[in-house]
Amino acid sequence: MKPITVLVHGALGKMGREVTPAICRDPELEMVGGVDIKATQEHLILPDGSKKVPLSSDLSSLLEICHPKVLLDFTIAEASISAARVALKRGISVVIGTSGLSEDNLKEIGQLSKANKVGAVVAPNFTIGAAVLLNAVKAAAKLFDYVDIIEMHHHEKADAPSGTALATAKAMLQSRGKSFLYSKTKKETLSGTRGGEVDGVAIHSVRLPGFVASQEVVFGGQGQTLSIRHDTIGRECYMPGIIMAIKEVVNRQGLIYGLDTLLNLRGSDEGI
Repeated sequence: MKPITVLVHGALGKMGREVTPAICRDPELEMVGGVDIKATQEHLILPDGSKKVPLSSDLSSLLEICHPKVLLDFTIAEASISAARVALKRGISVVIGTSGLSEDNLKEIGQLSKANKVGAVVAPNFTIGAAVLLNAVKAAAKLFDYVDIIEMHHHEKADAPSGTALATAKAMLQSRGKSFLYSKTKKETLSGTRGGEVDGVAIHSVRLPGFVASQEVVFGGQGQTLSIRHDTIGRECYMPGIIMAIKEVVNRQGLIYGLDTLLNLRGSDEGI
């Protein structure tokens, strides 16, 4: 069986540099090129020294040269949706780990992937621990009326709150079927102290050096609290989920949202 060919969009970024060697280590995958807005050279030497692949800031031209089976994207939301449009219209499957995509973006990706009979995987978080946490908090959401999310990331993260936190809030609300009760303070002496609010879910964002990515979901009930937390220690923890998504997306059509779907922790989202 021929390996699945992969083009990495955002190849020179932090996640791009982490995922490139992971792809090279897997005999079922082959990296055939890299795209990055900061590209200044025409080739990227792979970490294992096996070969060099084309590198460019022009996605369309590189797709013509490399003919990948899968486009893997770790960039920013604006670049991600633009790249997804180009790839899906060419019949290339996409795996997206970029946060900040809107509901309209997801609908468009779903429609394009269906129309072109290819797969698309979009996951706010590719760690297995985060997928398990999501499954657990959806169960707890049915039993507790109050909840806060505290998400902690490195100080260079572009958006707040994180895509994972927003996806967690949405999943809990869907599971619960109604808004949570929100504890309003009588006096807020410092604006924003209670964080942001999504239908009763309070979300607090921490941005500090030293963090990679962490999330804690704290439920409150009469005489008790329940805390469920996941910590990312290093970016290598994303690799198993990403590799699994690349291998799975070529066998799918339509949008698959969330790593928990691929892990069969919930019903399939195909057809979104």
